[in-house]
Amino acid sequence: MDLMYQSTRDNGKKVFASQAILQGLSSDGGLFVPETLPHLTLSMNELSAMSYQELAYEVMKLFLTDYTEEELKDCINKAYDDKFDTTEIAPLKKAGQTYYLELFHGSTIAFKDMALSILPHLLTTAARKNNVKDEIVILTATSGDTGKAALAGFADVEGTKIIVFYPKNGVSSVQEKQMITQKGDNTDVIGILGNFDDAQTGVKLMFNNKELADRMKNAGYLFSSANSINIGRLVPQIVYYVYAYASLYKKKEVSAGEKINFVVPTGNFGNILAAYYAKCLGIPIDKLICASNENKVLYDFFSTGRYDRNREFVLTSSPSMDILVSSNLERLIYHIAENDSEKTAELMKALSSQGSYDITEKMKEHLNDFVGGWADTEKTKKAIEKVYKESGYVIDTHTAVAASVYESYATNSGDKNKAVIISTASPYKFSENVLKAIYQGEVPEDDYDQAELLSKLSGTNIPSAVEEIHFAPVLHKKVCEVGKMQKFVEDILKII
Repeated sequence: MDLMYQSTRDNGKKVFASQAILQGLSSDGGLFVPETLPHLTLSMNELSAMSYQELAYEVMKLFLTDYTEEELKDCINKAYDDKFDTTEIAPLKKAGQTYYLELFHGSTIAFKDMALSILPHLLTTAARKNNVKDEIVILTATSGDTGKAALAGFADVEGTKIIVFYPKNGVSSVQEKQMITQKGDNTDVIGILGNFDDAQTGVKLMFNNKELADRMKNAGYLFSSANSINIGRLVPQIVYYVYAYASLYKKKEVSAGEKINFVVPTGNFGNILAAYYAKCLGIPIDKLICASNENKVLYDFFSTGRYDRNREFVLTSSPSMDILVSSNLERLIYHIAENDSEKTAELMKALSSQGSYDITEKMKEHLNDFVGGWADTEKTKKAIEKVYKESGYVIDTHTAVAASVYESYATNSGDKNKAVIISTASPYKFSENVLKAIYQGEVPEDDYDQAELLSKLSGTNIPSAVEEIHFAPVLHKKVCEVGKMQKFVEDILKII
């Protein structure tokens, strides 16, 4: 039996996995969720003996049931190849008493590579399976990392175009350089004069614009998404949580069935939602610790049951988490509402019209898996310094938010479970702020000089992704106002 997907806002809309991946977002504005959540049947002995690629197949086949074994294995093998600079794909490192799952060994040195390396292959396979002849236009908003990873994944992929919007003044220098130097005849990058939430809202409005969809269709185009609103982004992320536990088991760091905690730096809620799905699969996970920066809308939600984006948007040293509208939370809302699409639609309507909503007491009872915490920029800096001084291990600003939150949680709760912190980006992606935390001298102004100093202090090599952009020419110079995003897309696609 194929696992079907339905919209969080309409239980009657059911599609196959490949169709959900193609559409990205449901036509009613909802997100696709699996009709039921599957369970792993293999033992931890079996899982721990597998390579990352083998384990990816065992997990993903449970969710992407209308892909054949040959199709899915082909997608996995094309994605998780030598573009990763370690054969483990996602190494588990121990620093002090804490484990760090390094998800930044792909071509753009951020965790988005883990899913965006495979999404183009899942998407083009889905198009063939569903006899789609239109050119697929990947329309994406990014808070910094998704953009480059998506651009790298889709660059020059036949039958696709990709258009990325990012907040012009809301990403790190390295993040911006990675995007605006991206090669590929089918790539476009546009900085908007607003924040990530503005970019994400603009993209969603285009997805939900029926008149635009008709004109796109007439011109031979079909919108799809590379954001984590696309279930094809989310399913591959479940894999590395299973792999992390299997790695601990293989190293004899945990016994079979021993529960652990995951600590996840969180913005759009996709990464921690993947951990929740891993727990639903049967992985022995106790707490999912959701780490926020000053934009602590998720911390407040888990503390009170009220989601309220009506607050100041703060630019921080962890820009990929500078988000006030966490799109993937809608999927969790649907699950804790016991798959009530009407209730989910009602709450999402309130978020759109009033900027806030309150969940019911009964829904709150289903949130016991989650713990919220937050750390400001100063605490983030201190966490980088502390980990470096105690172990010589260097972490980036986003990972440091999680490290700070976890230290506070462990101290206050007395929880003795082993913890895995999700390390979402290379410290070289945020060299300036990392150096300010671990280096007593004057930090150079030039990005590459910063990288060289960080390499010397950490004893690690400068990633090729940083080397490549140092001398790369700027290829994308478009900047637009928030209200002009659709006009830019129409001009790029030459839609009348």
